[in-house]
Amino acid sequence: MKQLFVVICSLLLVSSCTKSVDTMTLNGTVKGLKKGTLLLQKANDTAIVTVDSVLVKDENFTFKTPVPQPELYYLGLKVSGRPATDFIAFFAEPTNIEITTTLNNFEVDAVITGSKNQDKLQEYSKIIQRYSDANLELIEKSLLAKKEGNDSLYNALQKQQQRNRLGRYLATVNFAIQNNDIELAPFLMLNQANKTNKKYLDTVYKSLTPKVKNSKYGKALESLLQDTKSN
Repeated sequence: MKQLFVVICSLLLVSSCTKSVDTMTLNGTVKGLKKGTLLLQKANDTAIVTVDSVLVKDENFTFKTPVPQPELYYLGLKVSGRPATDFIAFFAEPTNIEITTTLNNFEVDAVITGSKNQDKLQEYSKIIQRYSDANLELIEKSLLAKKEGNDSLYNALQKQQQRNRLGRYLATVNFAIQNNDIELAPFLMLNQANKTNKKYLDTVYKSLTPKVKNSKYGKALESLLQDTKSN
């Protein structure tokens, strides 16, 4: 009987450890929120589905949910009197993650810690921002040139936009290769560079570690490559 008890305890311990590895604990604070509902959501095919929800009355919140692998999730906010749902996109992982933000600037003020993929996503965003800024500037100049009827300048600016777009793609490819051991790499190729030359998609996919290739986004990138080759 004593030996059986030890075996059962051991099995329960192993089981609890396994569950904790696949669980995300999301803690956070929405400063200024007196009453509202937070929604934990993720993409399911082409739809956004709600995984869990919690009613918040004192600014603080906690979610505990199974997250087998890193995946993009959304933290949505529903408050009476607001016409639409505000949301924060973040990379969920089976670990402890914290999000602090404010009611007035729910998405903009969000500070997210605890997720390796999220940290790298923020790093990528800073790198890519200069391409976005340059593109906006080129669009403004192009509109002005077109308005003034300056065709030669307009055409030159269009070429600069193409080069800037290519530069953005190449920066994304390079970042994905440098971070081929995390799920963010195939995610970026799927969402930021899916229209780039298939050789770049193939190069990134081949560079991925076996674990990342077997992830949700790794498999999706493989499927995209197969579709690209067949077409």
